[in-house]
Amino acid sequence: MDIYEFAMQMEKDGREFYLDLTKKTSNSGLKNILTMMADAESKHYNVFLSMKRNDKTQYTADTEILTKVKNIFIKMKEKKEFNVDVSQIELYKEALEIEKKNQNFYLEKADEEKDKSRKEIFLKIADEEKSHCVLLENIIGFVSQPDNWLENPEWYHLDEN
Repeated sequence: MDIYEFAMQMEKDGREFYLDLTKKTSNSGLKNILTMMADAESKHYNVFLSMKRNDKTQYTADTEILTKVKNIFIKMKEKKEFNVDVSQIELYKEALEIEKKNQNFYLEKADEEKDKSRKEIFLKIADEEKSHCVLLENIIGFVSQPDNWLENPEWYHLDEN
């Protein structure tokens, strides 16, 4: 399996994982966040497909995702939407570990890549995977203690990570 096939499979698996998680939560805010993350995985999949086909690949990172998520958490706080299933925390931790591995994988591939534009794409996607880690760490904090987490001012800096 070549690098692009491997990366496409990782992104496809990630998308399916996030979509499966949306079915397991009743919290509309978390559903929105997980759907955004699934969409990001689809975007990554399409970039790797394009790279595999040797198409002229352009990639623009989604720099707004952390801000969008922060806004979702603000709405959840305003609506006092704290209904979460603590039993899912292990699934979020599993997703976090996968995102960390993906980030490291893309950083390694960027180091190996000779083509400057492809190297840049690997670095941008690695950076997005890092953002996904930040999101998942915050989701874990929220699911662990929703009332306390939303009252803690530290999460307000979510988009600064």
